[in-house]
Amino acid sequence: MNRIVIITGGANGIGKELVLQYAREKNKVIIADVNEQAGKDLEQFCIEKSYDVMFVKTDVSDVKEIEHLIKSAVDHYGTIDILINNAGLSKWKSPYELTVDEWDIVLNTNLRSVMFASREAAKVMKANGKGGKIVNMASTRAFMSEENSEAYAATKGGIVALTHALAASFSQDRIQVNAISPGWIETKDYDSLREIDHSQHFSKRVGKPSDIAKACLYLTSEDNDFVTGINLIVDGGMTRKMIYEE
Repeated sequence: MNRIVIITGGANGIGKELVLQYAREKNKVIIADVNEQAGKDLEQFCIEKSYDVMFVKTDVSDVKEIEHLIKSAVDHYGTIDILINNAGLSKWKSPYELTVDEWDIVLNTNLRSVMFASREAAKVMKANGKGGKIVNMASTRAFMSEENSEAYAATKGGIVALTHALAASFSQDRIQVNAISPGWIETKDYDSLREIDHSQHFSKRVGKPSDIAKACLYLTSEDNDFVTGINLIVDGGMTRKMIYEE
């Protein structure tokens, strides 16, 4: 495939799986993450596998660091074909107690970063004359909530709206922009999950990072030049399940 792919939040969890999947497909992958040790460890692992990857330490809540990330990718590989805005954090705290600073760090990391990483990458995609593909990681929490999740929910709902707005704005430059909303994706000890965890899904299992990677690979496929502006829900059917108290 040999495309140039940036994956933010790429050192752990879903992002790590995305890095490995894209690298296995012979793409050149830039791992962007604020966790320097995890990023370097993954970079070394990939190099030992003969994958073409580069780690760039990046705090996506800082627009200057986003600009540095894009410049580093272009300086090293010449262009950018795919951007996956995966970085994010959560803050579970009562809205009565949530501070302005706590609100801002979640919004800047999860939502503002998507806007400005997309803009900077799109400049490169436009200039190369080939266009490109952007995937933004939203969440089913954009549509359903638990208590004390206001900041996180606001960012994920914002990502869904921002995705179709950017798809419209970038369409003339042949840049497709889509979102993925994962449901329950277990990134730690999958074997420790209970039967009730799996059975409550229509799919009869909890999701894995590889499920999200498959969705990303579909949306960024070179054959896909028609799907844009969508939010692809990957949740084992949970947001379509009617639930009553028994």
